Amino acid sequence: MATDVHRPVTTTKSPSAQPGSAVRVEGLTRSFDGRAVIDRLDLDVKPGEFVALLGRSGCGKSTLLRILAGLDRDIEGTVLVPRRKAVAFQAPRLMPWKRVWRNVLLGLPGKPERPVAERALAEVGLEHRTNAWPKTLSGGEAQRASLARALVREPDLLLLDEPFGALDALTRIKAQRLVDELWQRRGCAGLLVTHDVEEAVLLADRVLVMDEGVIAYETEIDLERPRGISDPRFAELRGELLHRLGVEAPDAPSPAAAA
Repeated sequence: MATDVHRPVTTTKSPSAQPGSAVRVEGLTRSFDGRAVIDRLDLDVKPGEFVALLGRSGCGKSTLLRILAGLDRDIEGTVLVPRRKAVAFQAPRLMPWKRVWRNVLLGLPGKPERPVAERALAEVGLEHRTNAWPKTLSGGEAQRASLARALVREPDLLLLDEPFGALDALTRIKAQRLVDELWQRRGCAGLLVTHDVEEAVLLADRVLVMDEGVIAYETEIDLERPRGISDPRFAELRGELLHRLGVEAPDAPSPAAAA
């Protein structure tokens, strides 16, 4: 797996920059108008690990994802990421003047042929919409096309910035299951930015809570897949994460009360 070092960075040969890490962030700072939105943040993501990032609006979650994606390089610190990475945003960002299969291939180097797009679209269950125009797609179909565009890049790191936020409840559940299946099949590392605590517990191996520019809390999700919200351990993890976000779960006592 090739490694991409974002600039500006502090050059490092320290043992902490482990080759076994899919993502390695050390002392990352990103400021806007003199205010540090990310403040000396450290982060490790192992190859094949799925990590969810929670936090209040404005805490720096999406800024961190953009930095990992290489879309924001005005930083201080060290950021090591795979060269093969892909991003799916909340908005599918499909080009309306290109058919779905051409959108999937958009930005790929060389001259990839239509069958490359068709294989990716089949993987997300969209083979029947290969030749459609984006405006004819439903919200869920457009998001699946966006996922196909990410997967066709064969990423070692898949970055997801609230990709289900604009979907209705039923479509969202289906999309979450699809991402879980695709991640397990592909075996790449994943980082999901979300406001949805249940979504984080459903999908992630590890959940991080970001606050004041740093990782303030993290927990391993020790549940077998596929996961169900009726599992008592699921409710316990959900309640603890809500508590860390400053929201008490109505159906469970807070950890402080339980003590």
